[in-house]
Amino acid sequence: MAGTYCIGLMSGTSTDAVDGVLADLSAPSIQLLAQASLPLPPALRDELLALNTPGADELHRAAMAANALADCQAAVVQSLLAQAGLSARQVQVLGTHGQTVRHAPENGYTVQINAPARLAERCGIATVADFRSRDVAAGGQGAPLVPAFHAAYFGTDARRAVLNLGGIANLTVLESPVRGFDTGPANMLMDAWAQAHLGEPFDLDGRWAARGHCQPALLASLLADPWFARVPPKSTGRDLFSLAWLHSHLDRPGPQGARCAPADVQATLLELSVRSIADALQRHAAGVQEILACGGGALNPVLMARLRDALAPVRLRTTADEGVPVQAVEALAFAWLAHAWLQGQATGLPEVTGARHATVAGCLYPA
Repeated sequence: MAGTYCIGLMSGTSTDAVDGVLADLSAPSIQLLAQASLPLPPALRDELLALNTPGADELHRAAMAANALADCQAAVVQSLLAQAGLSARQVQVLGTHGQTVRHAPENGYTVQINAPARLAERCGIATVADFRSRDVAAGGQGAPLVPAFHAAYFGTDARRAVLNLGGIANLTVLESPVRGFDTGPANMLMDAWAQAHLGEPFDLDGRWAARGHCQPALLASLLADPWFARVPPKSTGRDLFSLAWLHSHLDRPGPQGARCAPADVQATLLELSVRSIADALQRHAAGVQEILACGGGALNPVLMARLRDALAPVRLRTTADEGVPVQAVEALAFAWLAHAWLQGQATGLPEVTGARHATVAGCLYPA
């Protein structure tokens, strides 16, 4: 019997690559058939990061960046099809998140750079995109998007949670109804600091952070930001947690930024990720006994070791233990979300986003 073949594409807050999966969503279980990742060209990555802040000729630059991103996405799709031995005609739907450059649900909007019509044309596959806007229109945060998928794949059990360690960390509590919320930065600030001081896109295996020493005064200053004290539903991104935000703390009069070596700042940023996650778990999900980690941060042994210490006695594993590679979870979620759109299934959940009602997330661009 023919499968229900769906593709999901994700380029997250870390803005490092397009990750893609091709999966068979036929009942009774999801099967991952192919996985591919394509690093973003440096010029495109720089432009996407630059578009997070106001600048000249933004409309033209954003449109050109969207086209370039779609071309990268199309290359990933072709790789997935080749791996799985399938043709585009056999794929039911493709889901693409795009690249968030503004996220301001309090002002009634969120912006993801994307060119889904171009992608549908290039690939010959019906494409679902713009997953956040309907929830925001219903008064929600539009984020996080993946808790409905987490519950569908990993099941509902209030003792378990899924922790996505992407640019931003978000936590899904697998109770019924499922809950989810952002906890703060995971890799985003560490990546930006490494790029600024090492000229590298990220701190490989957390080695640089491991050479530094956490600075208590700086950590306390960072954790004092009012965002961390907010109760869910809540979401965030580069609009808040940017290098400018970090420098606003480093440059304040007082001990927090005085003579901080760059490696010490990196160690402090890693501890910020750990502490903000641990604090959010204690405040908002105290019944959780086991966490499944995913995202790029799950491959950082220093970050994972610190999380195990800080979260104890909560058990920390990864989604790989449940059959999903840590860097495939979000892309798989967008394959599932696109298929849910075809079924008319509501995946924008009020318990997660704070919207007035559940919504069907996304818009379809036919093949």
